[in-house]
Amino acid sequence: MTALSARHGARQHPPRHARRAWLAVAVAAACVAAPLTATTSLTATARPASAPANEPARSDAAAVACTGNAALDRPATASSTEGPFGPALAVDGDPGTRWSSEPTDPQWIRVDLGTVQDLCRVELVWETAYGKDFEIEASDDGTTWRTLKTVTNGSGGTQVLDVAGSGRYVRVTGTERGTGYGYSLWELKVSTGDGGGAPGDPLPGGGDLGPNVHVFGPDTPTDQVQAAVDAVYDQQEADQFGDGRHQFLFEPGTYPVHVNAGFHTSIAGLGAEPDDVNITGGVWADAEWFEGNATQNFWRSVENLAVTPTGGDMRWAVSQAAPMRRVHVNGNLMLHSSRYGWASGGYIADSVVDGEVRAWTQQQWYTRDSTLTGGWAGTLWNMVFSGVENAPPTSFPEPAVTTLDTTGIIREKPYLYLDGQDYAVFVPSARSGTRGATWDGGTTAGTSVPLDEFYVARPGDSAARINQALDQGLHLLLTPGIYELDGTVEVNRADTVVLGLGYVTIVPTAGQTAMRVADVDGVRVAGVLFDAGATESPSMLTVGTEGSTADHADDPISLHDVFVRVGGAHAGRVDQAIVVNADDTIVDHVWSWRGDHGAGIGWDVNTARNGLVVNGDDVDAYGLFVEHYQEYNTLWNGERGRTIFYQNELPYDPPDQAAWNHDGVRGWAAYKVADHVTQHEAWGLGSYCVFTSDASIVSDNGFEVPRTPGVRMHSLLTVSLGGVGTYEHVINGVGPSASGTETIPATVVSYP
Repeated sequence: MTALSARHGARQHPPRHARRAWLAVAVAAACVAAPLTATTSLTATARPASAPANEPARSDAAAVACTGNAALDRPATASSTEGPFGPALAVDGDPGTRWSSEPTDPQWIRVDLGTVQDLCRVELVWETAYGKDFEIEASDDGTTWRTLKTVTNGSGGTQVLDVAGSGRYVRVTGTERGTGYGYSLWELKVSTGDGGGAPGDPLPGGGDLGPNVHVFGPDTPTDQVQAAVDAVYDQQEADQFGDGRHQFLFEPGTYPVHVNAGFHTSIAGLGAEPDDVNITGGVWADAEWFEGNATQNFWRSVENLAVTPTGGDMRWAVSQAAPMRRVHVNGNLMLHSSRYGWASGGYIADSVVDGEVRAWTQQQWYTRDSTLTGGWAGTLWNMVFSGVENAPPTSFPEPAVTTLDTTGIIREKPYLYLDGQDYAVFVPSARSGTRGATWDGGTTAGTSVPLDEFYVARPGDSAARINQALDQGLHLLLTPGIYELDGTVEVNRADTVVLGLGYVTIVPTAGQTAMRVADVDGVRVAGVLFDAGATESPSMLTVGTEGSTADHADDPISLHDVFVRVGGAHAGRVDQAIVVNADDTIVDHVWSWRGDHGAGIGWDVNTARNGLVVNGDDVDAYGLFVEHYQEYNTLWNGERGRTIFYQNELPYDPPDQAAWNHDGVRGWAAYKVADHVTQHEAWGLGSYCVFTSDASIVSDNGFEVPRTPGVRMHSLLTVSLGGVGTYEHVINGVGPSASGTETIPATVVSYP
């Protein structure tokens, strides 16, 4: 890094871990700004969606009353059964049949309602053997439970208990029997409200996109457009962990404005093709808020438009979770800040750059299925290209370039656009052997889905309401904001599209999995940030059912720009952040991040075991960024997996070596392919360490894979940042040590 800085005339910077200590000052300064109001931000003319912009606010109070029996004939299980009196007999609607347990404490019976629902009443009809003390509990996943009602000194008979909460599973747990017998129930009934056994009127599709979607037309006065984007940027430039969420949408036309992209801000065109919208001033991401250091320029995006920048250069100095998709740059593209400060990685897909791409201080970058007409300049540690016209050839490790002629099986991200005068979402088709942009010289293959086939969600919607819409067969469009949900969003229908705008953020508040995708064909989840809650969740996103072998090869499930944050905005906890159980899943750009700075940070505070776990077979991953988890950052259990580009930092904060060992091994590998796997292949993988609590900590290997001919790894590197920690080897005891203050990568070209 010293030599590179001198070569380009950049000033020296402290090691990365020291830089992050400055964040508290930057965030404190950001927090003094007054929040941007809807009146201030919507100074430009906005096009209404398929419903009027002044659509009245929705209220869950208008839902159905507390009626019905959602437990009727649903699957039931119990801690024990006495004789032939199984748990199903308590939910069959027959008052003459019953469940009976063994005569011990505690005992329980639970019922699966099928989806997370709002719960309002539980009715128990006891046989003579009743429960004196018991609890009514609910769970979204059958693992993490919360108590809805505690009963002491019960007298049996029929008990009607009002409750407030939600869940998919309802459990009655007896802790003290009223007689010497077991527990015995004639009937267990569960009444629900919105989304329950007696649903109200169907929820409508379409609707207004809300106050944080800013839509501009070609007739909007330029000064109004500029004022609107500047107002948002003033708020979002340094507000790394704030609540602001914004989406800019430009209708087809030409806009002589300069659009700066701050935190949690997305910029997109509404044309069918990128060249339908041309921003002739420029689209810009710099790092002046952090003195030219772009290593924390996260959570921003630009999509589906052309940029003809004033002066010939577009600047996109970003790091993780900042994708550029379907963009035509009529000029040069600068991936470093205006001060040449460090930057830590990024992602380009389905784009065309007419000029030269310059990445002088980027540590790593992945470019997929694009055309770089003017070529690429600048490499540091890990530059990876797949399916890119005019990409530099493979030369790893010096310079550190890895290039694949084609990508493989891929599907581009869905996007909102104008189909005539109406909003729709275009859903690109899956392709194989891809190279170049889908729209360059032709049109993107796929289908158009009208907005009125989407439930347009707003912050404040409950998980039950969202699930009701999904159960109706609607797709899901999440408008910008923070969704604090106490239930799991359940995506159970094949080919459902879940699309978030403006870095929409889902926070699970009850320790549940935030979103679960069933093992069905063709689901797309795109543009969602999951922010772990204070109560530990099993996962943020789970795809498919554990142990399933369903074949989705003809219609893969796909994830696009899916991001996880554990800590930073607040204390958060999760076990395994993203879990992919389904076969034939495409993972197209994720950043799974256990926070290393911000609020709620600490080895025992923002706990998280794994960032990505792949259990499914034939899973293809393109652009994996997984950082700071406490055990294996990525654990791959499925067969025939493929990864193109992997960026990782190990956790900064193990307190000492003793706290970060397992099975006689020092540390945990960044990327672990399980010992039983026989086929796996990956290209362009980098892992960095900076152990801020104890610089003497050693990781024996950056990468661990089975020693078998079917597992092949290409272009691997490990880096000790400033010598703060050591990698003994790169992979499986092979490759040199990475250590020392000069921050020189240790590399392995191929393994075995």
